[in-house]
Amino acid sequence: MIAFLNWVALLIVGAAAIGLLVSQDWRWELGLLAGLYLGVFWLLRDHWPLSVAAAKLVTGWMACTMLALAHFGSDDTAGTESFWPQGRLFRILTAALVLAATFAMALPLAGWLGIALPSAWAGLLLMGLGLIHLGITARHFRVMVGLLTVLAGFEIVYAAVENSSLVAALLSVVNLGLAMAGAFFLTTTQEAST
Repeated sequence: MIAFLNWVALLIVGAAAIGLLVSQDWRWELGLLAGLYLGVFWLLRDHWPLSVAAAKLVTGWMACTMLALAHFGSDDTAGTESFWPQGRLFRILTAALVLAATFAMALPLAGWLGIALPSAWAGLLLMGLGLIHLGITARHFRVMVGLLTVLAGFEIVYAAVENSSLVAALLSVVNLGLAMAGAFFLTTTQEAST
């Protein structure tokens, strides 16, 4: 039953990460990011104590809240991105390519680290989709979402290697620091445009 729930968590994480890549509305992106952290929590609890994994969930939701409060009322959504190609079809095809590539890399990684395939695939998928997200955007909010996605994927893979509470706390501080930096950039962009 637990193995089945890990596959469900992988499905949630993958759908949320692809939704983050495709979505253009910041409200949907924050909801998807919160759902992503729920899946990350479930995958982390295999390697870390439940309390530490729950702390990561709360940290992720706090990061979402900070970004939401900073973005509320800002004008960071003006227009579309100025890269080519910019359509949703391109983003979906790119996500499919990352999905296939990370599955091929997840099989050896799972055997090498001795972790379950859903955890290895979820970590690599989040890192890959987060890097794609970073590569195709220039808006401050979307850059922060991409960085948080990459870090969430790293945390899943790194949890199999190191289960220290201090490392988990440091990664939580990095998450909150990224969210605060994103909130700062969003508010300064908002103030500069007014």
